[in-house]
Amino acid sequence: MLERERIIEIVVAASAVFLMLGTMIAIGSEYGGPESALSATGGEMLVGAIVGFIVLLTAAGIGLAYLLNDPGDGLEDDADAQNAV
Repeated sequence: MLERERIIEIVVAASAVFLMLGTMIAIGSEYGGPESALSATGGEMLVGAIVGFIVLLTAAGIGLAYLLNDPGDGLEDDADAQNAV
């Protein structure tokens, strides 16, 4: 059985991927031209969606690392020990 934290990480990642796929499908259907060619505006929107996806996953990763960090796992002690050396 998976741990609670692992399930939360899977749900957040899968939600972000489904959001990205939905965004890509919406851009393709809105800005698609003849013979399924994407217009220049659609290409710019797609690049913006990819950049937004990267920012979203970065923010989600930092947020999960902050929220799911257990104070008893010793991560803080390792950082203090490295700074002291």
